Amino acid sequence: MSTQKGNTHRTRPQKYKNQFAFKNALHDTSHNKKKINNLQICNVCERCKKIIEWKIKYNKYKLLKTPGKCNKCNEKTVKQAYHTICTPCAREHNECPKCGNKSELIIPKSSNEEIKLNPDIQEMLKNISERKRRTFIRFMNKQTNQKTKLKENLLEKSDNISVEENKSVEYTYEQIFNKLKSLIINDKKNNDDKETNSSKEERNE
Repeated sequence: MSTQKGNTHRTRPQKYKNQFAFKNALHDTSHNKKKINNLQICNVCERCKKIIEWKIKYNKYKLLKTPGKCNKCNEKTVKQAYHTICTPCAREHNECPKCGNKSELIIPKSSNEEIKLNPDIQEMLKNISERKRRTFIRFMNKQTNQKTKLKENLLEKSDNISVEENKSVEYTYEQIFNKLKSLIINDKKNNDDKETNSSKEERNE
């Protein structure tokens, strides 16, 4: 801006310009930084998604250390940073878990890599046994095998494929979430059965 009185228009360009774009992982190559950069921003509205993406891009994002209190159920079930409502309550009330406004939420993509990086899925995988974890991996690999078979069939037959056929190959986030939930329930049942059997054996002795 010019120093001349009344002159608010500047003719010259900006004096100092950034030659390179900001890189948040230039000096910080820690595990947490990689985890933050690989986060999939989903189940929030478009505006909140852009806000969180900006925080990640410019090194302002802070991971949540302990679960936060949900504004709906008043329980410590909030596991994502900057969220005020837990995921189940947000789905029930059809609200954005960050701002709380009723708007269209961004559905997570169902690719294997992005689902594995989802914090909810990661947390659930920690609480299941190795056997059930391998069952879940086989379930996820089925999707990729189906995709490769479909591509081979396309090359052999023709280039045309219906939309319904293509959709049937991919699992939705809900299907994967429910599959993992059922594995956890089965795992708990097996553990309970083992405990009851061991207690019976101790009594008989």
